[in-house]
Amino acid sequence: MNRSADWLHQASADLDQARVSASAGHHEWACFACHQAVEKALKALHLSLGQQVWGHGLGRSFRDLPPSAAAELGQAVTDLEDRLRILDALYIPTRYPDSLPDGAPTDHFGRLQSDDALLHARALVDAIRAAMARA
Repeated sequence: MNRSADWLHQASADLDQARVSASAGHHEWACFACHQAVEKALKALHLSLGQQVWGHGLGRSFRDLPPSAAAELGQAVTDLEDRLRILDALYIPTRYPDSLPDGAPTDHFGRLQSDDALLHARALVDAIRAAMARA
């Protein structure tokens, strides 16, 4: 059974949650939700291509795509791998105080970070959605 549409649907819901969190001032949670949206969209793409992907690294998930799918995404999104790196860097410190020198994640993330994360996540999820629609 191919559940790729379910994973893409959840990626969209995670993006919506990121917007809601950012609007409420929970920028650390918005940044994490952006990472999750792209992770789930990439999983959806893998599943639509008949393969599994494991782990949370966005860069690795992208590199594990078949070359033709990776090339198509790379053409659709400017600076794709840099965008993935930015979002990958948000996976741990947005949630765990001991990943930061002091304070809680909520003290370290603000509007600029969540706006940036949303910009990159939207571009990536939209490109993945388009690639899946063409497949």
